[in-house]
Amino acid sequence: MFVHHRRFDSHDFGGSLSSAVMDGLAERASGLDALLRMCVDAGASDLLLVAGVVPAILASGRWRSLPCPAPSADELLGWFRDSLSAEQLSRLQDHRDLDFGLGTEDLGRFRINMHYQRGVPAAAIRSIPSKIPPFADLQLPPQVLSFADFASGLVLVTGGTGQGKSTTLAAMIDHVNQTRCAHIITVEDPLEFDFRNDKSIIEQRQIGDDSPSFASALRHVLRQRPDVILIGEMRDLETISTALTAAETGHLVLATLHTSSAVQTVARIIDVFPPTQQSQVRTQLAASLRAIVCQRLLKDQLSDGLVPAVEVMLATTAIRRNIRENESHLVNSSIETGRRLGMQTMDQSLVELVQAGRIGVEDAIAAAGDGARMRTMLGVGSE
Repeated sequence: MFVHHRRFDSHDFGGSLSSAVMDGLAERASGLDALLRMCVDAGASDLLLVAGVVPAILASGRWRSLPCPAPSADELLGWFRDSLSAEQLSRLQDHRDLDFGLGTEDLGRFRINMHYQRGVPAAAIRSIPSKIPPFADLQLPPQVLSFADFASGLVLVTGGTGQGKSTTLAAMIDHVNQTRCAHIITVEDPLEFDFRNDKSIIEQRQIGDDSPSFASALRHVLRQRPDVILIGEMRDLETISTALTAAETGHLVLATLHTSSAVQTVARIIDVFPPTQQSQVRTQLAASLRAIVCQRLLKDQLSDGLVPAVEVMLATTAIRRNIRENESHLVNSSIETGRRLGMQTMDQSLVELVQAGRIGVEDAIAAAGDGARMRTMLGVGSE
């Protein structure tokens, strides 16, 4: 098969790293270990490898080419072959997709998705810091950390891929670990942060290695006397149903969903179930839900990094009633008027970031669910 050995250029991905950084990286551009080190040294969150294409990293929200040649299909597969079991290699060949984790002593962990595109192998690699970042470094509203102090109930951290959900949950688990004696069980695919026992005992179960599925792991976790359960992702009906049951029966359940607002999160959970069950699920969710945190990372104008815009919803009496009575459309109004309780909508967060000079007006408009409404809130005219 003929493959175009092309390079990502500045028009594609917003330019390259500084020449000094590039020169330093180029000296080590050989093999997977070197590429992973380049990713970490550049402060990148992601590394993208595609056979026949020059590797690229995502740093400060922008894709940039690396100063190294494009790997061939055989070379790219060879980089990972020693890290994969025979079963994983078989799964990759059969299903053409494979999720797994890779840990190194000095670089931390990496979450990897290997897949095929146009018949050739590719890998999307997420860098997981070797140490859990302090909560203060995440620039989240301070009330978010207090959600880890709930004795029971469901706390959801939502957002798109790469928006910091796993890091927020890791900081919350670390807070529990440092402040109280608890039995914490995480169910992840793959394992991300490496937790070390402090005041708590932490067990980390990896889907595929320690349990066949999220739903299966959760069914058994409930028999293992946990106080806190972390679910890497609520993917299907059975997982969501078991999580709701766990939250109802005295466990603190922390989980993620790929949703962009509290209203959408509530709707996603309920819509997973058949129509005949949805009334019961609304009642169950209203009783067990404690808080929802929605995150979106945006380019920070005051630094080379990213800053989060955050929606925060607390399950107040009014919001529980909205959920129970199928009035989810009223939830956003309850959040808007709940500032004194620590709540804020995504739009309110975006406006505050613009006013603080952290993000640009156009970035806020692009990130808002309703661009016209955001223009009105910012006092700028339409284009």
